[in-house]
Amino acid sequence: MARANNSIYSALAANLLIAVTKFIAGAFTNSSSMIAEGIHSTVDTSNQLLLLYGLKRSVKPPDKSRPFGYGKELYFWSFIVSIMIFGLGGVVSISQGIAHIRRPEVLGNPTWNYVVLGLSFIFEGTSLIIAIKEFNKTRKGLPWWKAIIKSKDPSGFLVLFEDGAAVLGLVIVFIFMVLSHNLNLPFLDGLASVLVGTLLIFVSFILARESRSLLMGEGLTSETQQKIKKMVENDPDVITVTSVLSQYQSPKEVLLVLILTFHAELNTTDLTNAIDRLRAKIKAELNVVKFVIIQPQSADVTENDFSTDIHLE
Repeated sequence: MARANNSIYSALAANLLIAVTKFIAGAFTNSSSMIAEGIHSTVDTSNQLLLLYGLKRSVKPPDKSRPFGYGKELYFWSFIVSIMIFGLGGVVSISQGIAHIRRPEVLGNPTWNYVVLGLSFIFEGTSLIIAIKEFNKTRKGLPWWKAIIKSKDPSGFLVLFEDGAAVLGLVIVFIFMVLSHNLNLPFLDGLASVLVGTLLIFVSFILARESRSLLMGEGLTSETQQKIKKMVENDPDVITVTSVLSQYQSPKEVLLVLILTFHAELNTTDLTNAIDRLRAKIKAELNVVKFVIIQPQSADVTENDFSTDIHLE
């Protein structure tokens, strides 16, 4: 979480400063693409604040109303961020761009726009580099896209995508601004705004997909489930593991439910000791597993008879 906070704070500082300068430059030069970029930076600033709020809420300790804690607050606010990128960033930018294509305005002196774009590229680029370094520490040698798919901490890849889209958006605006000014084609400025908005919508769909998956309840990977199954079945008191059910409550908290068949000759004390032993062993082996529920099953119940045999991927 601390690593994610570093990238979020750097992005927040960069976006807050850049948003103000973009709006001022856009107002002086009648540039719709610069205004679109200002909207983009404003949305990104709001997003960082929402992510920080989600992180703060997610570490609240469990209570009577939330016995498994508040970890999913982070997943909820990450999903809200993806919606804001779509609505306030993408749709507004496209709408404004279309309006300027239909009624293009002659650009004023673009010098201030170039200055703001240059400064923005420095700040956004610095923030992106920080986000890349922080995410790189968590991917453990996995390819970038696979690491994003497998990541259970949306605050890391959200900032990565936002900063990446911001830098690419700045490049788009710069190219079209140069063309618009040199070719005297003011409608190109509106086209740049449309392209920036389209980019934001594309990014929002990717982020919404990943955040929704986490919010709906992702579980441990198949490899980890097999590891747990093998570990438990090696216990002398266990006959077989019927089901391994799991769900991430937060990036560092997993709820694990095991349906086990124990040897019939175990008495109540033996069964209790076995359950305590297995629970301690699993938690010692997998730090991410915070809650372990073990349900014994009669030896004469087959796997096909157990109607709730569901494996969360």
